[in-house]
Amino acid sequence: MKNLLFILITTWFFSNFVNQNNSLKIVNTPSLTDTRTANVDDSTEIEKLYSTIKLEGTLKFDAFEQAMIGYEKLPIKNKNIITVIDFTLPSTDKRMYVIDLKNKKLLYHSIVSHGRNSGENYAKAFSNKHGSYQSSLGFFVTENTYQGGNGYSLVINGLERGINDQAKPRAVVIHGADYCSNAVIASTGRLGRSYGCPALPREVTKPIINTIKEGTMLFIYADNKDYIAQSKVLKSVERGLLAQHEIEKATNSNISLN
Repeated sequence: MKNLLFILITTWFFSNFVNQNNSLKIVNTPSLTDTRTANVDDSTEIEKLYSTIKLEGTLKFDAFEQAMIGYEKLPIKNKNIITVIDFTLPSTDKRMYVIDLKNKKLLYHSIVSHGRNSGENYAKAFSNKHGSYQSSLGFFVTENTYQGGNGYSLVINGLERGINDQAKPRAVVIHGADYCSNAVIASTGRLGRSYGCPALPREVTKPIINTIKEGTMLFIYADNKDYIAQSKVLKSVERGLLAQHEIEKATNSNISLN
């Protein structure tokens, strides 16, 4: 009888111990399949929105995807509008995009100048330093408007420490400029350049500023590996969507070379 009781107690204790361990394993080990599914779902939703707004052939998907990652992660006050500037394009191309996410449409598509020390027709060098006269990359939030030396202007505040957080102290703002025009492109082959500000054609400055002022997100994109490596906003998806697309790019490149 004592032996039978000992066997029953031992069996119960062992069974309970195994169950507890199994339970711990399930809780503490995330499913790789679930992680991949989440990344695919995120990508699918962004792709659907990209398609709905009809941005294909107008705005690079990678630029839109990174902008939307920041849009979801950052505490932006006005979620209806986002602005993307694509500095992989030359200054002769329209590379500013103002997008109405609420009504799912592109509102403005404009040429925009970059900093004088960022490059000639292409912006290739970027800085957060005072006196650099270079553009900064990354995520910004728009603030108030004012009348300054360049006329009607919009304050922008860099949200990424060490990357663009000196934009406001550097007086990097959105404003109109005579050197940002199709006439200048026709005569010089590129736009004139600013001290680091995203400068716009005079005729669209006021309507664009009035659309994006007071708490909307601005994302300046350049497909820059250093920026992607430093950006805490994008860091959490380096092993997800962004890494996935880098692999796809490399694969497509190898296929085309063969």
